Amino acid sequence: MNLINTKLFDFEADAYQNGEFLKVNTEDILGKWSVFFFYPADFSFVCPTELGDVQDHYEEFKNSNCEIYSVSMDSHFVHKAWADATDTIAKIQYPMLADPTGKIARFFGVLDEEAGQAFRGSFVVNPRGEIKAYEIHDMGIGRNADELLRKVEAAQFVEEHGDQVCPANWKPGADTIAPSLDLVGKI
Repeated sequence: MNLINTKLFDFEADAYQNGEFLKVNTEDILGKWSVFFFYPADFSFVCPTELGDVQDHYEEFKNSNCEIYSVSMDSHFVHKAWADATDTIAKIQYPMLADPTGKIARFFGVLDEEAGQAFRGSFVVNPRGEIKAYEIHDMGIGRNADELLRKVEAAQFVEEHGDQVCPANWKPGADTIAPSLDLVGKI
């Protein structure tokens, strides 16, 4: 099933952020770029390395008008306990969403029903709540926050400059391509 340009559904989730519990809903997502960053479970092995990597780039995401929402099927209470117990997670400043029923993971197509956990899914969502890029990894394959940030920046560029596209490995400031009949077979 293809999720590109799919609009977010109406949801509300408990979350943990910076020592506080809060609610996050669809209205909070709209108006800025967002990344939904699914991971299998708190108190696990690959997950803290990924969440820490995203935190190391959090200011860059925020400078790109993009909020990060990490999501697992753990409760917001477990997120807090993990932050209290683990230095890496204690540093996280972005909202950690709780999805104990799997409703959000099902919508994004990352729920492994048998395991009762989410696969490692990364979803770039535009300010209108439309999915513009995503990737899904198996449980044991970690992701790269540099590449995720690059995808956000490329999606933003394409949205702003609809007559241009971003080639492989594009980064802000690099050359883009203006598709035309003259370029067919020349790249």
